[in-house]
Amino acid sequence: MKLPWLNAAVLAGAALCSHAGAATLSEDFDGGLPAGWTVVNNSAPAGLTSWFQGDQSVFAAEQGGADSYVAANFNSGAGAANLSTWLILPTQTFHNGDVLSFSTRTSDFSFFPDRLEVRFSALGGTNVGSGAASVGDYSTLLLSINPAQQLFGYPDVWTRYSVTLGGLAGATDGALAFRYVVDNGGPGGQNSNYIGIDSVRVSPVPEPDGYLMLGAGLALVALVGVARRRTAAPSTARPASSMA
Repeated sequence: MKLPWLNAAVLAGAALCSHAGAATLSEDFDGGLPAGWTVVNNSAPAGLTSWFQGDQSVFAAEQGGADSYVAANFNSGAGAANLSTWLILPTQTFHNGDVLSFSTRTSDFSFFPDRLEVRFSALGGTNVGSGAASVGDYSTLLLSINPAQQLFGYPDVWTRYSVTLGGLAGATDGALAFRYVVDNGGPGGQNSNYIGIDSVRVSPVPEPDGYLMLGAGLALVALVGVARRRTAAPSTARPASSMA
């Protein structure tokens, strides 16, 4: 016996599950630096590069084409420099519980320590101030990778990190940023080498009513299973040729 409404219930439940886990931002850098992302080099003194398309001769991307990641290196500064090179994501609406995840690494057996910060601005925009020590509107530090700039303290294989936003008063139009920040770096310094970032995702937490809808969808999916078991023959599988 065909029950078209049950087919609709399955589709509705699947759609709810998909929506609950959908990323509001997904970037694999297949085409270089994406539109809407902003690069600011506040290194002192500033060098020749900031963030750029990954160099597959140093290492390959985590996924996709070999150069499909973004990178920053010691040439952000000139001579011995304090590096502060920003990669700012587009302003978007955030809620408590939203998650940023990404992968990063440095080159194999790097003898020049690197450091990366993830920062958040509840105002959005691109104001990171001026000078290597300034953070502008990005005063919220969410994550620091190798904060003490220890030798071999930065992963030299692709490693996944995630941070969860909290403390927001409600829906907030803000922005996230990666900051390549290394003291005594640059080509004349004792620190800084080369890092890459790949597979950036911003995933929302479902709102309370979203959880209720998701639960209802899952309940409908369970009901479909019960109904199908009741209408099927006790000991036979439904032939593929008979499926509608």
